[in-house]
Parts: sequence; structure tokens; C-alpha cells
Amino acid sequence: MILAIFIGALIALFVIGVPAAFALGLTSLIVTVVDRGIDAIPYTIIAQRMVYGVNSFPLLAIPFFILAGKIMNTGGVTDRIFLFARRLVGHWRGGLGQVNIAASVIFSGMSGSAVADAVGIGQVEINAMRKAGYPDDFSVAVTAASATIGPIIPPSIPLIVYAVIANASATSLLIAGLLPGLVLAGILMIVVAIRSRKLGVPTENWQGLRALTVSFFAALPAIITPVIIIGGMWTGVFTPTEAAAIAAVYALIISLLVYREMTLARLWVVLKETMRETAIILIIIAAAALYAWLLVFSQIPQELVSLVDGWNLDPIMLLLLVNVFLLVIGLFMETNAAITIFTPMLLPLAVSVGVDPVHFGVVMVLNLMIGLLTPPVGMVLFAVAKVGDVSINRAVTALAPFYLPLIIALLIVTYVPQISLFLPSLMR
Repeated sequence: MILAIFIGALIALFVIGVPAAFALGLTSLIVTVVDRGIDAIPYTIIAQRMVYGVNSFPLLAIPFFILAGKIMNTGGVTDRIFLFARRLVGHWRGGLGQVNIAASVIFSGMSGSAVADAVGIGQVEINAMRKAGYPDDFSVAVTAASATIGPIIPPSIPLIVYAVIANASATSLLIAGLLPGLVLAGILMIVVAIRSRKLGVPTENWQGLRALTVSFFAALPAIITPVIIIGGMWTGVFTPTEAAAIAAVYALIISLLVYREMTLARLWVVLKETMRETAIILIIIAAAALYAWLLVFSQIPQELVSLVDGWNLDPIMLLLLVNVFLLVIGLFMETNAAITIFTPMLLPLAVSVGVDPVHFGVVMVLNLMIGLLTPPVGMVLFAVAKVGDVSINRAVTALAPFYLPLIIALLIVTYVPQISLFLPSLMR
């Protein structure tokens, strides 16, 4: 009965268009009223649980990573990253399609957000591809698909949220995303090469080692950013939160003093946008933390573990079911809300059959990244369609050849856990 209310009320509220934070809060309130009665709502406990949900030091990394990404987008960094990627892989089959993916990989090491990637460097990528004569549909599809790399390669806002909810090591989780992100990028590059041959898109001429060297040194201050972030966490010099703060300060320094394309007026706009986006994420996390606490309080995860134990599922079958479930959830739910809600429900099931929590976190985030490309709530899909000025239907049709490769990448990461666990194991 309670489980039906937990799931049914939440789905109903999402279907009628209630924002994620309010849907989670209202569902929690409905469950509390059904369980205790309208005259016995523990308002103090509800407030405490919501505050406790965001009272976490690792969550401080979120505003700093958002700020770093936005400074990079407006401070002349994205143009230089794109030019370097163009000189590096623009002569490969697929030309600017390959550049799109390579630039997304580099920028992923700075922002931690798929939407930031899609809107920021994605705008540069789509404009360049349009000028070079690439079909708009193809440009939008490649940009959207490559944006999913952002939250896999460290830094990653969704992985930080998962680490807080799962009580896992944020450093291990962020490092664990590096190789899966590169696997995803490699598969997307293969798809771009195949699609490019079919569409007959142009491939650029090799500009020579000198042009590559010049573009590398122009982008070097920006390229150093992921080295600082990943290297600092790997060596234990600083925590993910400290890495985020250092990344934001470093991004500000190179944008103001090195590239000199950031003004104080633009910085003020960036700060306001960062505060607004951080508030949205934290409100969702606070409401989802209350929802998750009620799930645990109602012993629903324990009941699910007992139920699954009765099915005698092995890790292969359980992970397959979890993947299908999360792919469906990704169609309808915002990423951070889904992580906060379903981690307490699904992680005990995974651990019960021997799945490592770090590996499970990477699998969970990769699942939900695919959901960002699918209607009706695909934030990256809508963002890229707007940037590319194409309809949602055209964008979905253009993305169709990329969905299967994304699923293949998901299955590889799911069933080869060492891809996620190898680098964290070297830190121990």
C-alpha cells in the first residue's frame, strides 16, 4: 500500500507537469498523511530531514563546478578548446563530428554537467559545423550525444550527489568515471565515422604539426584544469570539494588575466546564474532526501532486498533489470532527483548480489545520461535543439542512430566492472 503511494503519487505528479522538487515534497506529504493522519504531521522532522539532506560538505563541490564551467564558457576557453580539438582530430573521418566529441571530452574535465557542455561548447560546435556545410540534424545529434560524456568524466555533479546519498567515497567515484567516459567517447567516434561515410560530410585537411602546437599552447591554460582536478584528487592533495573550489578560482584567473575575455559585468551574470542553478539542484536534493528517508523509514528497501533474494537473481540479471528500470526512469525524471530517490532503493539490491557501490554509481549515472537525450524530459535534447534551432522531432530522429551505441557502451561498462574500478583500485 505505502509503496504504491510512493510510486503512484510521484508518477502522477510528474505526468501532470509538477516540478521535481514540488512533486517529491507533495508525495512525501501524502505518504505522511496516509501513515499518521493530517493532524499528526511532524513538521519539525520534515524540515530537519530536508536540511540534513543538503548539509553535506561534498555537496559544496556543486556550485564551484557549475561556476568553473560557466566561467570557462564565457571567458574565451571554449573557443580555444574547440580549435585545439579541430587541429588534433579534424582530419579524421567525420571531421568536425570527431572534433565535437574530442572537445566535449576535454570540456568534460572542467564542467561536470551535460547541460553546460551542450549549451556552452555545444554552441561553438554547432555553429562551426553549420558554417562547414554539415547537416543541422547531424550536428545536433553529435552535440547531444557527446554532451552525455560530461557527467561521466570527472568532475561530475551527478556522481557527487550519488556519493553523498550512498555514503561512498566521492574521490573514488569521480576517478571511476574516467575510463567509462573514454569508452563512451570512443564508441561515439566510431558511430560518427560510420555516419559520416553515409552522409558524405566533409573531412578537413591536416593542418600540420605547427598549427597543432600553436593551438595546443593557446588552449594549454584551459587543458591544465582537468589535470589539476584529477591529479589533485588522485594524489590526495585535496578533496573533490577543494578541487572544485580550486577549479573555479583557476578558471577565473585564466579568464580574467590570461585570456582577458571575462569582464566584471559578465562575471556578475555568471555568479547569479550559478546561484540560481545551485538553488534548483539543492531544492531537488532536499525534497528527494525527505522522500528517500521516508522510503528507508518505511523499510521499503529491506522489503525489496527480501523480495529479490527470493528470486535468486545473479548480478548479471539484476543489473540488466536495473538498467531497464533506470532507462525508463530517465525518460520522465530529472537526473539528480532520480539519483537521490532510487539510490537508497536500488543500491542495497546491488550490494546484496555483490555489486561494488562505486561501479553501481557509474552505471546508474550513465543510465540517466541516456535519459537526457530522450523526450519528454530530456534536458540535453531540448537544450541542443534550441541551440541548433531544430525541432524536437528532428532532433530525436537524428539521434536515433546514436541510441543503440549508447546502450552498447552502457552494457560494456555494466558487465566489465574493472573499467570503472581499475583506477580507484590504484589509489588504495
